[in-house]
Amino acid sequence: MVLSYKFRLFTTAAQEVALTGMLGAFCDLYNAALQQRIEAYRRRGISLRYGNQAAELKAVREADERLAGYSFSAEQQVLRRLEKTFAAFFGRVKRGDRPGFPRFRPKARFDSADFRVGDGLTLRKSQKLGIVGIPGEIKVKWHRPLPDGTKLGAAVVSRKAGKWFVCFQIELPDAEPVEREFSPVGIDVGLTSLVALSTGETVPTPQFTTRAAKALRRTQRTVARRHRNSRRQRKAKARVARLSAHVANQRRDFSHKLSRKLVDEHSHIAFEDLNIKGLAAGMLAKSVHNAAWNQLVQHVQYKAASAGTVVALVDPRGTSQTCPECGTIKPKTLAQRTHRCECGCVLDRDVAAARVVLLRAGFGPGHGLQAPSQRVAA
Repeated sequence: MVLSYKFRLFTTAAQEVALTGMLGAFCDLYNAALQQRIEAYRRRGISLRYGNQAAELKAVREADERLAGYSFSAEQQVLRRLEKTFAAFFGRVKRGDRPGFPRFRPKARFDSADFRVGDGLTLRKSQKLGIVGIPGEIKVKWHRPLPDGTKLGAAVVSRKAGKWFVCFQIELPDAEPVEREFSPVGIDVGLTSLVALSTGETVPTPQFTTRAAKALRRTQRTVARRHRNSRRQRKAKARVARLSAHVANQRRDFSHKLSRKLVDEHSHIAFEDLNIKGLAAGMLAKSVHNAAWNQLVQHVQYKAASAGTVVALVDPRGTSQTCPECGTIKPKTLAQRTHRCECGCVLDRDVAAARVVLLRAGFGPGHGLQAPSQRVAA
């Protein structure tokens, strides 16, 4: 089992300048490697790979004093990042999509560097970080302890909204099977209620985006009024980034707490396998992004892996149109929020859909209400 633990870094002014310079040097290396691939194919028809460029990295470091001062393995990771970008590009081409060709990266948006713990990045006895090319030791806010006996693998140093973070990948032994009392639940996700449980409980969708909209709108207008690339515009852009990061943190915190509650209370959890990308491309895109259903499902899945909870994804088609008691189809418009059936079943529309989800997953009693397995937009 591999988990990620993310911690805040508190840097001095000199360390922040050095970290920014490191990311700038890595961005230049990324762009130079991309340019080399383009020119090699354009002039000689040669498709360069990671191995070809990694073999030249030692010579590049000898010619560039900036790169020579940073971790060799971290610079190898920059070349691997470019290799993954090209692999994803050709994969989309093979599937028949119309992907954009890999682009050159601006330094303002090159915000992370990959390291191997013990090679370029070390965890000192003082519980501070040491990074090759960065002066002194960097203070870490250990808001939670690392699990005992863990093996630290990769680490990512990142910058977001003017703050610095480190994210450790931690390898843990597979969790032992846990016997739990059978307590299944089906979950229907929505916009008015973030989740409706088959038990009848509903959780309203927090309106983090709506509450921050006024301040965000004012700050974005400030950015538009500033001279392009001026110091004052950069400061206004930083305020927009801080506001957006604050909303994202609120959403993530709520998702973590809700997913923990669901995993602790239920042994089997069933979700709809929604095509969220299709939903986010429509007129409700802003509300869909605010709900962050996929984030919630992912948080439940990784917490369930160590808690002995089973998570299933079922076909979402017709869940809100099907009666959970008799299985008949009862067409309803979006304005109809109550499910009524001739069999006597009267339920909240979302709760009824959650019970259908539970039955389709095979966790509840009844006929299963099976449907063809295919993802849909709604």
